[in-house]
Amino acid sequence: VQLQASGGGLVLAGGSLRLSCAASGRTFSSYHMGWFRQAPGKEREFVAAISWSGSSRVYAYSVKGRFTISRDNAKNTVYLQMNSLKPEDTAVYYCAARPYYSDYGTQEPRDYDYWGQGTQVTVSS
Repeated sequence: VQLQASGGGLVLAGGSLRLSCAASGRTFSSYHMGWFRQAPGKEREFVAAISWSGSSRVYAYSVKGRFTISRDNAKNTVYLQMNSLKPEDTAVYYCAARPYYSDYGTQEPRDYDYWGQGTQVTVSS
C-alpha cells in the first residue's frame, strides 16, 4: 500500500491542524493505521493508532485529549485532528500501516510495514 500524508503547516500555539493520509494500492480496510512523529535530533515516536475497522484507538500520553485519530475506509484515508497544539508538537508527522491481523495498538515503528513520506508541523509560541 502507498501512503501520502498531507495537511501540515505552521500554526500558533493553541491552534489546530488536521492531517490526512491517503492510501492507494491495496484494500485500505485491511490495515491498521498509525501516526508517528519525529523531531530534529530525536527518535521517531508513536502518536496514535486506529484499528482497521475504526472501532479501537490508542494514543500517546502526550497527545491524549488533544489529538483525535479517525479513518474513512470509503475514502481510503486516515486523519489526525490536532487541537491545542504546543511548540513541543513540532515535528515531521508520518502515517504508517500494518496488516489487520496484527496487533493494532503496537507503538513500535518497527512493527509497521508501510510508511508515508511525512508532513511538517511547526507550532510557534
